[in-house]
This record gives sequence, structure tokens and C-alpha cells, in this order.
Amino acid sequence: MCRPSLHRLFVFVLSLALFATVAQAQSNSGTISGTITDPSGAIVPNATVEIANHVSGYTRTVRTDSAGQFRFYNIPFNPYHLLVTVSGFAKTDKAVDINSIVPVTLPIQLSVESASTTVNVESGEELIETDPSFHTDVDRSTIDRLPLESQSSSLSSIVTLSSPGVAADSNGLFHGLGDHAENSFSVDGQPITDQQSKVFSNQLPADAVQSLEVIGGAPTAEYGDKTSLIIVATTRSGQGVTTPHGSIALDYGTFGSSNLDANLAYGKQNWGNFIAVNGLNSGRFLDGPEFLTLHDHGNEQNFFDRVDYQFNQANSLHTNFQYTRSWFQTPNSYDTSSVFDQFGNFLGAADQRSKIETFNIAPTFTRIVNANSVFNIGAYVRRDGYNYYASHNPLADFGPIQQETVQQYRTLTNAGIHSDFSYNKGIHNIKIGGVYQQTFLRENIHTGLVDPGVNAPCVDSNGSSVGGFTDPNQCANAGLQANPNFNPVLLPYDLTRGGTKYYWHGQTDVKQLALYAQDQISAGNWLFNVGVRGDFYNGLAVQRQAEPRVGLSYNIKKTNTVLRASYARAQETPFNENLVLSTNGCYDPVIQGIFETLGQCTPAPFNPGFRNEFHAGLQQAFGRHLVVSAEYIWKYTHNAYDFSVFGSTPITFPIEWHNSKIPGFAIRANVPETHGFSAFVVMSSVAARFFNPQVGGVGATPGTPGSNFPFRIDHDERFNETTHLQYNLPFRKSAWIGFNWRYDSGLVAGSAPCYNAIDPNSKCATFSFDSNGNPLTINGQPAVDLSGFTADQEFQSGLICNGVRATPTNPLPVTCLASQLTSSLINIPAPGTENDDRNPQRIQPRHLFDMALGEDNLFHGDKYKVGLRATAINITNKYALYNFLSTFSGTHYVSPRAITGEVSFTF
Repeated sequence: MCRPSLHRLFVFVLSLALFATVAQAQSNSGTISGTITDPSGAIVPNATVEIANHVSGYTRTVRTDSAGQFRFYNIPFNPYHLLVTVSGFAKTDKAVDINSIVPVTLPIQLSVESASTTVNVESGEELIETDPSFHTDVDRSTIDRLPLESQSSSLSSIVTLSSPGVAADSNGLFHGLGDHAENSFSVDGQPITDQQSKVFSNQLPADAVQSLEVIGGAPTAEYGDKTSLIIVATTRSGQGVTTPHGSIALDYGTFGSSNLDANLAYGKQNWGNFIAVNGLNSGRFLDGPEFLTLHDHGNEQNFFDRVDYQFNQANSLHTNFQYTRSWFQTPNSYDTSSVFDQFGNFLGAADQRSKIETFNIAPTFTRIVNANSVFNIGAYVRRDGYNYYASHNPLADFGPIQQETVQQYRTLTNAGIHSDFSYNKGIHNIKIGGVYQQTFLRENIHTGLVDPGVNAPCVDSNGSSVGGFTDPNQCANAGLQANPNFNPVLLPYDLTRGGTKYYWHGQTDVKQLALYAQDQISAGNWLFNVGVRGDFYNGLAVQRQAEPRVGLSYNIKKTNTVLRASYARAQETPFNENLVLSTNGCYDPVIQGIFETLGQCTPAPFNPGFRNEFHAGLQQAFGRHLVVSAEYIWKYTHNAYDFSVFGSTPITFPIEWHNSKIPGFAIRANVPETHGFSAFVVMSSVAARFFNPQVGGVGATPGTPGSNFPFRIDHDERFNETTHLQYNLPFRKSAWIGFNWRYDSGLVAGSAPCYNAIDPNSKCATFSFDSNGNPLTINGQPAVDLSGFTADQEFQSGLICNGVRATPTNPLPVTCLASQLTSSLINIPAPGTENDDRNPQRIQPRHLFDMALGEDNLFHGDKYKVGLRATAINITNKYALYNFLSTFSGTHYVSPRAITGEVSFTF
């Protein structure tokens, strides 16, 4: 039904990209231009002009033309140090702040060499920023040399390693500042709020990124929808690159992983083109449930193209194109590597796979109205097509945590238009804008039961399911009892009893409109951000939200200290992935029956949430060699979102909890490059306290009285830190070393066994009572029931009972003394101490070390350079988990040691 409107919108966007006569500035980058003159006012051609931000590492150099003019394009928002050098004149420095798309013009008059006017920057003033919002800047110079764990989700890895407040999870997923996935990307002004881990969508290739600004502070009014962490990406441009520049790199390493990567930038002063392409093939594409790689092949192909064209001084056009395809297997555990049916017949290994195709087109229109104001308008269409394939024999999909076979094809199409007007003059930096977006969701599922015991018509005297029966009336004649939980609606779709797959389709269009106005006011040492945003959400629920945003900072110049505080009210909207299934699935009797084999399935629509968040922090420079930024965070959310799973299959869907409280702190310290050495350290502690009941999505219990005890959700982490060191060798400047140390204290692992028969706010009750409801004991001592785990699951969690370790084929005793139950991979609370809020089970802390060695110019070439690089991930081969039987994502190990070699050619 939506195809005509989609077609019209696509034609509109394409027409705008091809025929609009508009301008080149973007929503998150600016331009600097100027004219260099000598003391007499005569123009100075061929002068060298350099801009640099020593904290992010961004540098760029140009020369003045015959008219003495220079221009820098596509400059990310930041303060910069500009340096002009030319023979016969004194070096001249200027500080310039790019905080708007309004172009900055700098007429610079040089002094004769004997009368130097060079500014003294030894105090470190150039290192600090007065922005009231806490953020992290990451430039290409860091991206190129950061040892990354995952080539297929390298953008996520960069954010996780370089930004404080980010908890690392499997498969490229990261949790920003205490939320599951309340993160958004702004790519050259295009908002992308859907999940970007490798099992949901295909990311923008890291090779296309010039710089990142990761905003963890209170968002300004221009950002909405998913604002816990905002990643503002500025892509690379070819404009002004008058000689073709690019590179080709070939990688090969552990797990048979190979990657071919190429990029090219070329243009003139009025146009430019940047292209990045790559192809990846790996034997370990995803993080699997075993440390040993089983059934984990995958590949990915990426194409990105940015086109800039400037028609005149006021009008130009910028367009991004992206197409990415990924295909990968769902990793097997030992349990799913050899599957047998109910009659003992060998079915082979599970063979579930996925394919994701993503395309994006986003033209941006900007017109420079006058020297103080710029008008911006852009449109975009972004589409993810996700295929999940069942095993060729669907009965082989049966496993310890999967009772259904499932196949899905879903599409998520975002189409929208955004516009803003910027005015920058005097003490005011004003921005007024709006965004309209429509998200087209189409969800198709084929599913059927493959567990013969999940809906058996007959049970024995112990209540255990008995196979081979299709009708409860057959039970009595066989000396059995009819199963009181048998659901006849599911019988036609029980593949173990001759049934067929059930088909379900869901669709909706989510419409969102946002209007905002903000002003950044400079008043002496004070800087104020004031703004208001209005969000209008019309999906499967409707909400209108007015959201004031305010921030202030004060610059104590004598000590190079900036104090800041900010507040934001923000709307939180449901995740779009399988939103229709979660909202309407329980209205379907078959889907309801499948869900109710595991728990309650009550229809419960989503209500968009709202959040109040407060931030306070400071930034301190110590000379020119160290700058530290710290932030305290407190967020309170009504209707807080998370994810659950469809019948223990890999199909996930959003759910909603009553509220959440998220306090914590984040710290970043930067050592700008000095004598070839640079470093940064990020650290944080952010709690994720959520409160019952579940009020939206499948499994909701909004009308059921009971506890509203808080619990730490499975992405809560007490502490994490990353230290990155980078050094250019003094005897060979083109040779360098990069080193990462990542420490994670461990995510919550609520499915791990434990003992607590008293505390009502404890998950241990599942393991602490016998079948009669009495506390479980052995010789009067507390004991833990392990019957719910397979031998392999006990092995995955590193369980040890009385010094004996579980193996994939040899389980521990069904009951184990609580005092003797330990784990090498999970921190199990002492008997009687587990509390879901204060002391939950957690993954054991881990230290991971990564290293990269590089030589960028092996043969000392000028125009052409040959480079070599070796990268080692998890160099100590640490045996550790990301999570264990997580409700959202199951069990995943960190990557074993992986070594990759690269040869590159740069021109």
C-alpha cells in the first residue's frame, strides 16, 4: 500500500540530488577562507596555511593561490589553531572556532620577520573547549592507527574504544551511557537512529569517515529520538584535492580473514568526489557462543561515494551514496553442532544464516544567504533489508535455547527531509530547523515448533512431555495424562508432529516531525546554550513532547579551566526493529501461543517515553601536554526501552519497562602529540537501574500487581577504561606503534546460577528451591539446582563444582553445594548475597590488549608510498565472555587472538 508514496519520495530525493542548484556546507562542518597580505596590503601567494586541533589530531595544510586566498572545506566543528608561514615574514598564529555552518572569513596581515607577532600558545588555552556539552573528538589520524577488533563493524569499535561511558558488547553492539541502544548517528547532517550493530544493519564504512564527535552530554535542541549517545560523523570529501589521492590496501589474517580496501579523492575548487570501496571475507564474522569458531563464516561488500559540486560562491551540492551487503552464518554452539530429532535420528548441524542489504542516498542543499547566515535543506532515503534463513532441515534448528524454527524477511525504510537556518553574528549563534521522517516497517515471519516437548498433548506421571502423540484423547489409552498446557492452535504448526510453518505479516508506517530552535550565546567568559525542541511521534502510539534544553559553561582563563552544567528533556521512542511483532503479535493466536510456551503474551502497546537528564563537569588543561575532561551524569526515564527475543530464536523485538535511573561518571584524558608520542585514556562507571513492571511489548505485565523492585539490566557495567598509546619512531617518522589496553568489569549475567532463598529481589530463586518449594540443600547446606543447563552451557559459563570443571559433554552434578559452585568466567555472588539491584551476577572482569605496528612509507617515496602493517587483537589470547545467556543476545565470547597483516599503496 505504501509503494506509490515511497516511489514519489524516492523520485523527489533523486531529483534533488541531480538537479538542485544549492550549496555545499553541511549541518556538522564548516569552511574557513581568507586572504594573506603583507604589511603594505599586497597579496602574498604560495603562503603555507595550516589548521590543527591538537586534541583530536586533526590537521590540514593548503597554500594560497595567485590572489593570496586560501580555503579549507568540510571542517568539523571544533576550535582550531591556524598557522601561516612564508619565507621572509614572521610566523602568524590565530585561534579560530568553527561552531556553525556559517563560513568563517579570516583576513590575515603578515609582519616582517624581525617583528614577530606569533601568539604564545604554551599555556594550553588552545586545548580547551567551552562547549557546555561533554563530547569526544576522534579524527582520521586516530582512526587510521587504532587497532580494531571488528572490521565489519569498525565504526562501533572506534566509538567503544575512544569514548567514555560506552560498555562493549558482542557483534559490534555498544551500550552508550547506561542504555541498550539509545544511540543515533548524524552523518553529514542525516539522522540515523536505528541500530547499527552488525546483526541489525550495515554501518557506514570507517574509511569514509573524516572525523567523529561523540556527544555524551546533554544534547542540544537539534538532536532527538535516540540521544543517550550521539555520534556526529563528518565524511571525507574530494573538493579542493586538485591532484588525485587515494590508497589500496590488502589484509589477510587469522580465521582466513581477508579484506581489500580502496579509496580515491579528487576534485577542484568547485567540485570533488570521494569514493571508498571494500570487500571483507572472514571465517569468524560474529562473536560466537564458543571460544572455538564453529559455523561462523561471513562476508561484506561496501561502496560509499560522496559528491560535492559548487555552482558559485553561494550555491553548491553535496550528496552521499552508500550500498552495503553482508552475509553471515549464525555461529553454532557444541549443542547445535550435532542435532538429533525426537527419535534419535541424526540431523546434522544447525545452519542458520543472515543477509542484510543497505542502501542510502542523501543529498544536502545549502545556500549562503549572506556573511552571517546559511540556509540548509536535505533529503534522504535509507533502507535495510534483513533476511534470516532457517536451516535447510528446519528440525535442525532445535537447541537448548531455541524451540522454534524461524525465517524472516523484514525491511526498514527511512525517508525524510531536514532543513535548518543558521545565523552567526556577535554573541549569538542561532540555529532553527526541523526534520520530518517516515519509517516504513514490513515484517514477514515463517515459523514452526521444532521441540517435541514444548506443546506435547500427553505427559507422564512426572509431568514430563511424551512424544509420538498428536491428540490429547490418545493419552489415556497409553497410560498417560493429557497435558493441561497443550494448545491445539499450535498443533498444525508443530513440525515434530507433521505440521507446517506458519506465516505472519506485520506492517506500519511511523511518522515523526521535529521542530527546534537554539542559540549559543557568548558573554565574556560565559557560554550559554538555550533551546527548545518539539517532537511529534505518530507510530503504533502517538505522543507530543516539548523538550527544553539548556547548558552553560564558564572559562577560568587563568587556570585553563572550563566548568559546565547542562539539562535536557528528551523524548524516547521505541526501537523500530520488529516493532509491529512486539506491539501486535499477541493479537495473533498462533504467535501468542508460541510466546506463551515461555511466558505471558498480553497485548501491550508502546507509549513513547520521556527523560530528564542532568550533567555537570569540567575540562582542565595542564600546559600543552595534557587535557582532562570529566562529567557526572544523572538520567531519569519514564518508559525505558530494551530488547527481548522471539521464542528463544535470534529474532529480537523491543520491550518497555516502567522507568529507569542512570547515574554515573565519565572521564577522558588526552595527551596531544609531543615528539611523536600521543595518548588518550577514557574511563567511566555508569549504572543501568531499571524498574518493573514491563509495560510494553511481548511479555508485558502492566496490570499485574507485584514488585517494582529495581534490577540491573544486562548492559549495566560498574567500570571500564581504554588506554591508547601511539608513537612515531624518532629515527624513522613513517614507522609507528599503536597500543590499546581495554578493561571491562563485566556486564550483568542474570541467567547464571546462584543461591538466595530469602531476598525477594533476587533471580536465584530459580536455582534455590526443590520441586516441593523448599530451599534446596545437601546434608543441610544450601545447594544450587543446575538441571536447567546443558553440559555445554555449564562449560560456556566456566562452572566449577568442588574443583571439577564442566566440559561440553560432561555436565556437573544436578545439584552442587552453593559454597562449592564457582566460575572462571562469571562472578557468582556468595550464597545468600545476590540481589538484582545491589549485587547481581556479572561476567568476570577482563583485560584485553591490542597492538598495531606500521610503516607508512617503506621505500621513502614522495608521491607514491608503499606501507606495511601488522595488527594483533587480544594478544594475550584472553579467554573471556561478553555475556552469558543474555535475554537479548545469548552467549558470546570475545575474539581469540587474531593477527592480521596488511600491505598498502598510497598515491
